Amino acid sequence: MKRALITGINGMDGSHLADFLLEKGYEVYGMERRSSHKNRTNTEHLEGKITFLNGDLSDQNSLIRCMLHAKPHEVYNLASQSFVGESWNTPEQTSDVTGLGVLRVLEAIRESNIDARFYQASSSEMFGRMVENPAKETTPFYPRSPYGVAKLYGHWITKNYRESYDMFAVSGILFNHEGERRGHEFVTRKITDGVARIHLGLADSIALGNLEAKRDWGYAPDYVEAMWLMLQQDIPDDYVVATGETSSIKEFLTIAFSCIGVDNWEKYVTQDPRFMRPAEVDVLRGDYSKAKKELGWSPKTSLEKMVEKMVKNDIQILEKEMLR
Repeated sequence: MKRALITGINGMDGSHLADFLLEKGYEVYGMERRSSHKNRTNTEHLEGKITFLNGDLSDQNSLIRCMLHAKPHEVYNLASQSFVGESWNTPEQTSDVTGLGVLRVLEAIRESNIDARFYQASSSEMFGRMVENPAKETTPFYPRSPYGVAKLYGHWITKNYRESYDMFAVSGILFNHEGERRGHEFVTRKITDGVARIHLGLADSIALGNLEAKRDWGYAPDYVEAMWLMLQQDIPDDYVVATGETSSIKEFLTIAFSCIGVDNWEKYVTQDPRFMRPAEVDVLRGDYSKAKKELGWSPKTSLEKMVEKMVKNDIQILEKEMLR
C-alpha cells in the first residue's frame, strides 16, 4: 500500500487530496500545526480514516519526525500562509513559511533518507503582472505580492533540489481554484457566503475590494487529481493547471446572485478601501496544454457549476446554524 504525507491537511486542497488518495487505496498521513483548538472543519469526516501528525513548516525537526513516522512514498506540500492579502501584513512570516518552509520539507526528505516523490504547490501569483497571456510553464515570472515572491522561492528551490540531488520533485503551478471548503477570508467564499446570508435575510450587503480583477477559476477537487498525476510520471517536471478562461469579480458576483434569483447585484455590494491591495494583479490566465498532453488532465467543472455548488453549500450551512 502506498503511503502519502500531506502538509496543510486541514486546508481546502489538503482535505480534497486526502479524499482522492483514500479512494486510490493510499494510507494517508496529514500534517497539521499543533494548537489548543484544532481547526478540522474540512477534515472532520477524515478522522479515523487518516493519521494526523503534528508538524510545522517553520520547525525543521518536526518535519523530520513526520517523515520518519509516515515513511511516505509521496509528499504533497500544500501548507503555507496562503492568503495573498495577509502577506502584506505579515511579509516576514509569509516568507518564512511559504518560502523557506519548502526548503525545510525538501531537507527533511533528504535527512530522513526516504525515497519519496515530492509535490510543491506553486501558484499563479508567481506570474503577477503577466508578461504573457495566457501564462505557461516557460512564461517569465513577475510576482506582485510577498506571497507571490515567497511562492517563487519555493518553486525554484524545488527545481534546484531536483537538479542538484536527483530528487523526484515537481511543482504544480495552479491557477485560482475554489470550492465549498474554501476559507471565508478569500473573496470567492466571501461572495458565496454573503449571497447565502442575503438570501436568508441575515445580511443586506457584501463589502469587497477591487471588482475588476480577473482570474482563471477552476474547481479544487478537479485540481487535486492533477497533483497526483504529476507524481505518477516517469520523469519529474512542472505543470500549469488552469482552465484557460478568465472571469472578473463582477462576473463571479453575477453568477452567484443568479443562484438566488437576483439580477441587480450592484445594490447589495459595497467597495471597501481596506480590501484593496498595495499592488494589484489585474488578470491571471493559464495555458494547461502541457498538462493536457502529458498528464491527460483537463478541468471538468465549469465556473457556473462551481459557484452554484458553493452558494448551495453556504445556504445549507447557515440554515443548519439557524436551527440550533
